[in-house]
Amino acid sequence: MNQIRVLIVDDSAAARRALSDLLSEDPGIAVAATAADPFDAAARMRTALPDVILLDLELPRMDGLTFLGKIMAQHPVPVVICSSHSEAGSRAALRALEMGACDVIGKPRLGSAENRHEAQIRLTDAVRAAAEASRTRGFGNPVRARPVPQPAPFSPAPKLTADAILPPPRAAKPPRGLPPVIALGASTGGTEALARLLPRLAPTIPPLVIVLHMPEKFTATYARRLDATCKLRVQEAANGDRPGPGTALLAPGDRHMLLRRQGAGYRVEIADGPCVARHRPSVDVLFRSTAIAAGPAGLGILMTGMGDDGARGLLEMLEAGADTLVQDEESSVVWGMPGEAMRLGAADRAVPLDTIPAEIARFAAKVAA
Repeated sequence: MNQIRVLIVDDSAAARRALSDLLSEDPGIAVAATAADPFDAAARMRTALPDVILLDLELPRMDGLTFLGKIMAQHPVPVVICSSHSEAGSRAALRALEMGACDVIGKPRLGSAENRHEAQIRLTDAVRAAAEASRTRGFGNPVRARPVPQPAPFSPAPKLTADAILPPPRAAKPPRGLPPVIALGASTGGTEALARLLPRLAPTIPPLVIVLHMPEKFTATYARRLDATCKLRVQEAANGDRPGPGTALLAPGDRHMLLRRQGAGYRVEIADGPCVARHRPSVDVLFRSTAIAAGPAGLGILMTGMGDDGARGLLEMLEAGADTLVQDEESSVVWGMPGEAMRLGAADRAVPLDTIPAEIARFAAKVAA
């Protein structure tokens, strides 16, 4: 097996050891080296270039953002940011994504067996997604071809479905006359994709409810950044929020978001619960709840991302009468989630990222007619 070789850069010996232990349990991943600071890391990279770098941002002798800039300029390698859960850490991590990092995860919390299990899933999935992204982002050291976009073969526990959060849709259809709503899901590459998509949407479009695989605390900072660039009102969702035209509600990191019917409209429910399809928040949970609440009044859009979260939920939306589509392979950083949806027959078309605004406008015009 061709293992993904990872270089861990973190000034904490305990963190380096914990991250190494979590990664080493995945047979498809090998920790090639660890480094306490960027100078140590650069020396190790001169000996052998890793497939993926796991990078802390708070480092001695040179900060992580400066080192990331040098990596992208001199030896482009897929980088996963492993950052603190603080507001400052969130801002720095979002800047790292803008500079070319593939993904951001929070520092692992290992206080319980459940915490460790979830941290391991997030970590190994992020590393695998970064390795896959190396083929589409033009990095100079792409990982050799491996069968993707199927979920990682390593799984420390059974992968749960949306059944763990809410029951499957029933045969009964939602009432007629419900307002339109757009449910959207994304993962690896999603921060960049949403930053391109949302500013192009008119403030009169139907409400959007969005799940993006991001850590706790990071979604609020990201939502504020999007809000400053959009005609829409973008915010991190809170329990009980009512989606309205011209608004985009982003699921908070580490919490599931469900769409519920309330009177002649909708509200969102923010819920705890286990990871579904290896994620919390889960796109499958949002899409299933949208199928139940909105039925044919919904539009489901599944965008770039590793794995299969959202594919089955998108099929449930289609079966409930909703319009569905996915981002195409060429414009996706990783065509895992949308590719799996196409394989299941959950969407009849895959469209480029820059065409999605027109698809949304077409849906809005159709439901307004």
